[in-house]
Amino acid sequence: MTAAHNIAADASDIQILMRELGAAAKAAAHELATAKPDTKNAALLGAAAAIGKRVNEILAANAGDVSRAERNGVKGSFLDRLILDKDRVEAMARGLEEVAALADPVGAVLAEWERPNGLKIARVRVPLGVIGVIYESRPNVTADAGGLCLKAGNAAILRGGSESFESSRVILSCLQEGLRTAGLPETAIQAPPSTDRAAVGEMLAMADFIDVIVPRGGKSLIERVQTESRVPVFAHLEGLCHTYVHGAADPQMARDIVLNAKMRRTGICGATETILIDRLIASNLLRSIVDDLVGAGCEVRGDTAAQAIDDRIVPADDADWNTEYLDAIVSVRVVEDVDGAIEHVNSHGSNHTDAIITSDDTAAERFLAQIDSGIVLHNASTQFADGGEFGMGAEIGISTGKMHARGPVGAEQLTSYKYVVRGAGQTRP
Repeated sequence: MTAAHNIAADASDIQILMRELGAAAKAAAHELATAKPDTKNAALLGAAAAIGKRVNEILAANAGDVSRAERNGVKGSFLDRLILDKDRVEAMARGLEEVAALADPVGAVLAEWERPNGLKIARVRVPLGVIGVIYESRPNVTADAGGLCLKAGNAAILRGGSESFESSRVILSCLQEGLRTAGLPETAIQAPPSTDRAAVGEMLAMADFIDVIVPRGGKSLIERVQTESRVPVFAHLEGLCHTYVHGAADPQMARDIVLNAKMRRTGICGATETILIDRLIASNLLRSIVDDLVGAGCEVRGDTAAQAIDDRIVPADDADWNTEYLDAIVSVRVVEDVDGAIEHVNSHGSNHTDAIITSDDTAAERFLAQIDSGIVLHNASTQFADGGEFGMGAEIGISTGKMHARGPVGAEQLTSYKYVVRGAGQTRP
């Protein structure tokens, strides 16, 4: 057991501990809000360099986390999200370098105008303040979330899952090493030094210190945060993603995209969980799609129309249309047309990511316009639902809500704005 784990047993009051973190974060946020872009970028690059130097240390810590998780019965997609390898660690470092290379969002003028009375008004981007991030299992979120908050001039309190505690602890120390190198307070990025679950409850109540909470995890975590939080929340619901194969889809393109959308990584929130296919082409194309999926080790569940086409498809029940499998399982429904697909997605989806495959631009535009999701795609895999793939360097999560931020939450989405008004002695009549 590490010293960090011991704190949970020794702390007489988790509330005092968390409020100390909150006060330190708020003080650091004031300093970050006016930090120069070059200073923040130096911290990001310093953190990336530290991760690069400490790859073996990170992997050793992760091996311990994985071993403990396996002993506790963790398996499948949850375990996959926990595991780090050299490529994933190097990707974390590259992500921080890419965030450093982005234009600084703080201070950007979004709009400006002059009133008839001579007042000059500008809408200017500013940091949110202190961001609390609560997430499960994925240690890379520590680097992504910490780096993006820093780029946007925010302090961060990161509460990762207990399964990834040791991995995240080393990654956090790399981020803090970068902050020190740049002359910024290391309290700009902090984490509770224990696995005590009471820390989550305290974060949700710390409205005087934390300006927004970003939850990233399973349905139960999101529901708890949305129910209990006294702090504004960027909602990140489950990834009930759909791929719709329209009657005018190119058959080979449809096969390639569906297989990638489901099987590239089954445990991420952008993985397709339901395939919709037009009746017009289902009898000719669905069997080939099932060939690909079954060949890759995927179980296929479907409605009666899909089962009639391919006897490898097992019956789906009502729950399947509302299930985020995060596993090598997919459901298939035969629909009549684009309107049927739109109705299904908007009834059963989680407003996350949905795609249409078609060569009919009119059908594509209808789908893109009427699907009520944060990300909609035409002729591309749902696995592109990722801030890094959008050119954001990284993301703190995919927001499925409609307030403030929607879709991938990058550095720009971690800002608000204020109005700067310049006058020359005007008084209001």
